[in-house]
Amino acid sequence: MGVHERDSRGRGPGSAPAGTGLTTGEVARRLGVAPTTVRTWDRRYGLGPDARTGGRHRRWTPVDVARLERMCALTATGIPPAEAARTVLDETTQEPPPAAPATPTLPVAAGEEAPARRDEGVAPRPSVRARSRAGSGLRLGDVRQECKGIARAALRLDASALDELLETAIAEHGLVAAWTEVIMPTLQAVGRKWESSGEKYVEVEHFLSWHVSGALRRAAPPTAADRPGATVVLACVPGENHTLPLEVLAAALAERGLPVRMFGGALPVESLVTAVRRTGPAAVALWAQSRTTASRPLAQHVAAMEWGVRGARRKPVVLTIGPGWSGRTVPGLPRPTGLAEAVAVLETVVSRQRAVSP
Repeated sequence: MGVHERDSRGRGPGSAPAGTGLTTGEVARRLGVAPTTVRTWDRRYGLGPDARTGGRHRRWTPVDVARLERMCALTATGIPPAEAARTVLDETTQEPPPAAPATPTLPVAAGEEAPARRDEGVAPRPSVRARSRAGSGLRLGDVRQECKGIARAALRLDASALDELLETAIAEHGLVAAWTEVIMPTLQAVGRKWESSGEKYVEVEHFLSWHVSGALRRAAPPTAADRPGATVVLACVPGENHTLPLEVLAAALAERGLPVRMFGGALPVESLVTAVRRTGPAAVALWAQSRTTASRPLAQHVAAMEWGVRGARRKPVVLTIGPGWSGRTVPGLPRPTGLAEAVAVLETVVSRQRAVSP
């Protein structure tokens, strides 16, 4: 089934003027798939655009994109791509209903949208059902378009597309903005989905978290060399295994050239104390996702630690970060409420420490 068969499916050439429509890359980002996937669907199943510019360059119209959205919706339910493509093409060639009057009065079938008025000059949109499935069914709200693409790729467990979309978001927006405005809203939506579905989508959350972690490590520059008094220690409190927020903080600090020592999840108290004494950090950031793991005595103990020669002893600045510390504020210790604020506080602490270091 090749692309040369399109005319036999009722899709006449020249349905869009040359030079209009979206490029393959733009369509891929909108759908949350890799560009190679879009090209494969074109080449293998005949789901390409009606018009091309400059010979073989693809330009996708709203009608073309609607077909691909339907393809995404079907494959997201587990239907094999070949069968999904046949369904999409069959739906494309179905006999259209009689032309409606200028003001439509016919009832709308369940799960479909009313057709646009002919004088509006807009292409028909896919059904609500198709768009809901293609959009992953996640309640993302008013978010960046990238969130929807990432959510679709995660639901399909499409590793290649997910890596590409995450890396593109980080490259275009920077680590902090990509995390705050793209990645975190998507992670939160996936979390809400499995919580309300009897843990049906737990594998999606784990899959997405793993790929986010990999994207952060690839995006971060090499760890900066130690400088006296400039190191930042990052660790989860004992019993806490949610490391992803610390990973993005570590990447953001490395991006700014600050030496970071990341100790990950559930670091035992004795090990945390030893790590602080060995590194002599300017700051220690303690992450707690849950209030049951946030320990005020631990934070106070670390903040009171001293090292160095007599008469010039130093203490670390301890940051309590994460939702677990909500309502458990430790007097005298900074508690930034977001990634950007945490980065700013740590940069300030390190710069002050450098100023007073011999």
